[in-house]
Amino acid sequence: MWTHKSWQGRFLSHPLPPHERLRHYAGWCNAVEGNTTFYATPARDTVTSWAQQTDAGFRFVLKLPKVITHERRLTDVDEELHAFLAAIEPLGPRAHALWIQLPGSFAPADVPTLARFLGRLPRSHRYAVEVRHPAFFDDPRAARRLEAALAVAAAEWIPFDTTALFRSPPASDAERDAWTKKPRVPLRSVALTDRPIVRYLGRDDSARTIEGWQHWIDVVVDWLREGRSPTVFIHTPDNADAPQLARRFHDDVRARVPELAALPQPLPTEPLTLF
Repeated sequence: MWTHKSWQGRFLSHPLPPHERLRHYAGWCNAVEGNTTFYATPARDTVTSWAQQTDAGFRFVLKLPKVITHERRLTDVDEELHAFLAAIEPLGPRAHALWIQLPGSFAPADVPTLARFLGRLPRSHRYAVEVRHPAFFDDPRAARRLEAALAVAAAEWIPFDTTALFRSPPASDAERDAWTKKPRVPLRSVALTDRPIVRYLGRDDSARTIEGWQHWIDVVVDWLREGRSPTVFIHTPDNADAPQLARRFHDDVRARVPELAALPQPLPTEPLTLF
């Protein structure tokens, strides 16, 4: 996601043609979640435009299409998978990880299916899996079986931390909507690879979002000192201030790990003038 109605004129220039929007987002953040690919495989020309708007160090974490993960549940999907891999080829090294988000009904009994799927994936990409079934978080044996399956492809386990959201009752329409849709699972902060990926969902109140991510500051600092290269996505239910909050998170980490590279300088939201 690199466009949001509430960002226009605040974080991103407005109006912007489609082929410029990602470039302006990339002035705020150096990574993006590819949610649109969940709904359909993009045209190769569209992906080429994404590559042209970002530098080689920009990170795309792209969701596999739902026909693969949710409709066919990783079975008999060779044609769809090959089409998706061909479409994203123009991204080159920008394709940081392919994101296999599984439905909440995907249970520990389905892990052998995941292991077979991962075992057939080309090693030209890195993979990361997000599960939502409570048993993976409550049952240590289920967690170990999942980790063993992920090891087949050196894949990461993506935690989606919603603990701040569910810590107290919702206080806005967006929070109430998130309460009905987002998974409520225990916090997990274990990295399996050198490229951990975290999804954090805070509150519409920025102060409560910052309070809720303090655990992740400690974790990410430790990962960096261990030589890992984490990617962290900061969300709130309405996402109105997400780019600014993401930069605040990065600054808080960088205050403790000064050698961490700075984020890019945002492009101006209004045309430059002489006066």
